[in-house]
Amino acid sequence: MTIPAPGKVIALHLNYPSRIAQRGRTPAQPSYFIKPSTSVSESGTPIERPAGTELLAFEGEVALVIGTAARRVSPAEGWSHVASVTAANDFGVYDLRTADKGSNLKSKGGDGFTPLGPALIAAADVDPAALRVRTWVNGELVQDDTTERLVFDFGRLVADLSQLMTLEPGDVILTGTPAGSSVVVPGDVVEVEVDAPTAPGAPTSGRLITPVVEGTVPLAEYGAQPVVDDVQRAEAWGTPVPSILTSELKQRINAVGTATLSAQLRKLGYNDVSIDGLHSTRPDARLLGLARTLRFIPHREDLFESHGGGFNAQKRAFDTLNPDDVLVIEARGETGTGTVGDILALRAQVRGAAGIVTDGGVRDVAAVAALDIPTYFAGAHPAVLGRRHVPWDSDLTIACGGAAVQPGDVIVGDADGLLVIPPSLIEQVVEGAIEQERQERFIAEMVAAGESVNGLYPLAGDWKARYEAWL
Repeated sequence: MTIPAPGKVIALHLNYPSRIAQRGRTPAQPSYFIKPSTSVSESGTPIERPAGTELLAFEGEVALVIGTAARRVSPAEGWSHVASVTAANDFGVYDLRTADKGSNLKSKGGDGFTPLGPALIAAADVDPAALRVRTWVNGELVQDDTTERLVFDFGRLVADLSQLMTLEPGDVILTGTPAGSSVVVPGDVVEVEVDAPTAPGAPTSGRLITPVVEGTVPLAEYGAQPVVDDVQRAEAWGTPVPSILTSELKQRINAVGTATLSAQLRKLGYNDVSIDGLHSTRPDARLLGLARTLRFIPHREDLFESHGGGFNAQKRAFDTLNPDDVLVIEARGETGTGTVGDILALRAQVRGAAGIVTDGGVRDVAAVAALDIPTYFAGAHPAVLGRRHVPWDSDLTIACGGAAVQPGDVIVGDADGLLVIPPSLIEQVVEGAIEQERQERFIAEMVAAGESVNGLYPLAGDWKARYEAWL
């Protein structure tokens, strides 16, 4: 069956929890980009990897084909404007992302970069929450997920887009890809299928087949050239971006106390980088990780109704934590309700997170304290979140315990307190802290031997030479 040429193709950035967990970015609202109608191709049409590029990645997706015009429709009405669904492959060249400034026009808008088909599944015959999308590369299954737990259901996507633009018959909405997207090279064959295995007759789109070939015409110098770095490679291949917290760096950080790290930050002019007023469920445990952030706003009935239920920002943040992550929560110092309880703390632990920090209250304190994961909090309170807060957004700059915290900041905590260290400073701070503690071991030996602290603490005059000899 030939897919009608769409007037516009609109693609969603993130939707599947598996992909969100892989990316480490949790969207509060759907966000989109446009793909040209000239990017659409049929099953069997080869896709060219542009000459001189390295990172052509596939993304198997469910495509919605609009059947009747939609303008300012509600989420409950949105699905009724979809005529059919089919398979799509949202190809992109990561080498060209720097040319787009977020638009994805050059990286994802090339001819043949949106294969659709081969068959249409009537929307009226299927449950939009019971579709399955699968992708194969050279016959190997690499993506396999369902629409049961999407962050943004299909009716909501249609309604949201229709607020500002008329969706016309034939328009296509690409609804996001699950985990498993990766890089393909010339000679590979990618296949995508969408089906409804629990619906009567188990309707299917059939296999959408796209062979990958090498382009022969290089990109001209009057346009942006391909740019590749380790971050782009990691994202394209679907592997985590390497953490700055290597095993060696972790050992060095954990070899020094937070008090020493604080002194080094002060020497560099950083005096407001401690998260104050909190205590830990595990004061014996060292906390070390990279900040992920979550922000609560003051409670308001209508806002809690729109943002407090379902898979809200709080649940998304906990559900997408990764090893080395420390979830830092802005609760405005409000301790009159809980901001985390035992279930979400357990979820963070199961995800391998390094810790939880909130300047608000904690529910189920005894159960949270029994977990291995350290949780820093301002006070205990039995009330649920909605008494004081609305979970609003995540992965942005926040305030916690009087300190500014950005995603990716290094968080270090122990019984002395919590520090926020800008990642650009971590090597300098740690090296200075190690040297400071070496000096302090020498000073302690001298004091224990009966020496006066005058001129010794801090090192001055002849004591510097004696310290060098001691080393």
